[in-house]
Amino acid sequence: MNNAQNIIDKQFKFNQGKNLFYNGILNSLKFGSETLDFIEKIDAIDSESESEKLLVDYLTNGAIEELCKVNQYFSFDKEARLILRNMYVDLFSKLKKHQSSVDLIAENHYKNLIKWVQETNSFAENIYNSNSETIESVACSEYTAVLQMEILQINLDQIIEPVLDIGCGKMGYLVLLLRKYDFESYGFDRFGYDNLYFSNANWFKYKFENDKRGTIISNLGFSNHFQHHHFRNDGKFADYARKYMDILSSLKVGGCFHYAPDLPFIEQYLDKEKYQLTIKPIGIHNFKSTKIKRLR
Repeated sequence: MNNAQNIIDKQFKFNQGKNLFYNGILNSLKFGSETLDFIEKIDAIDSESESEKLLVDYLTNGAIEELCKVNQYFSFDKEARLILRNMYVDLFSKLKKHQSSVDLIAENHYKNLIKWVQETNSFAENIYNSNSETIESVACSEYTAVLQMEILQINLDQIIEPVLDIGCGKMGYLVLLLRKYDFESYGFDRFGYDNLYFSNANWFKYKFENDKRGTIISNLGFSNHFQHHHFRNDGKFADYARKYMDILSSLKVGGCFHYAPDLPFIEQYLDKEKYQLTIKPIGIHNFKSTKIKRLR
């Protein structure tokens, strides 16, 4: 099982950074040599076995994560993920039936993958050069906890519990640091892992209960995506605006929402008797961080 996952990882790396909207992309996307060796033994995996199901899930999650390395604004809902998973189930089936050559199966698979990306994230086709074979990955490094606290105006002496980090990252550095200081802290991320303090969740699906959180944090997460959708002609800006207000409503009186980048296009309309804004410039960058305190 681990060997198969390693081969999948190498296959993702083999095609890493390929521009799905490149004119000659179907001549560029290929199965690597280790993948081809694995395919020769694929009949040994029972279609109804737990092993194949786990590998299909691993492929599905891995493909989405690789796409988001290229563009952090890619978004795939439950239906989109199910369609992709079924594509990998179909790929396994076709490879086992040997009714076509591996090259033809690969070509059809990648055609389906490209169509799926076009249908789920149509904006992407308009921003990538069709003459460029590769795309540079976006820089989505996880910032250290100390740097995040500095950016987000977080003072340990003023934190109100419980704390929730929206888009905490796989490592959840800030949550772990706050827990080290005995603050009741939790985080969720679309690529996180389920355990006692962290969960895998989408902020549109996450239930922000009213008057529950003392401190909410999101560094280059929710507000970054909100800003992106605000400036897109086909963006889900109304959905983000509603979720933004849900987040604020989930604060306790006296609680704070810390985030970056700032969102002046919606912050200007907040009730000043209910919310107090503190805006802080971030070095030489053209964005700021915001701290919103609930007053009543």
